[in-house]
Amino acid sequence: QVQVVESGGGLVQAGGSLRLSCSASGSSFSIDHVDWYRQPPEKQREWVAGMPGSGVSSVKGRFTDSRDNAKNVVNLEIDSLKPEDTGTYYCNVRGLRDIRGTLHPFDEWGQGTQVTVST
Repeated sequence: QVQVVESGGGLVQAGGSLRLSCSASGSSFSIDHVDWYRQPPEKQREWVAGMPGSGVSSVKGRFTDSRDNAKNVVNLEIDSLKPEDTGTYYCNVRGLRDIRGTLHPFDEWGQGTQVTVST
């Protein structure tokens, strides 16, 4: 099983910056795709950034994502934070896991990290 853990959330003032991290751990796996989502209070979860395994990233406005392949960590930096950025940020990791010589796809979510932006 591949475990996914987000970290780095917290309370920050509007205009500030925050760096979130997504860490994947387990045995015998490779990552193909990592996406970041967020869920504002009382709203549906929405996609905010994604990074295919090729290294080409797509970001949404003030978000910058980067990846440390050696550590299986993906970071998401959010600049010029606004109150509407408040929410729980989730990481979704997809890839392949080697189980006794056979590759199996996996699709795992973390528990989320809370970001609160104050005015």
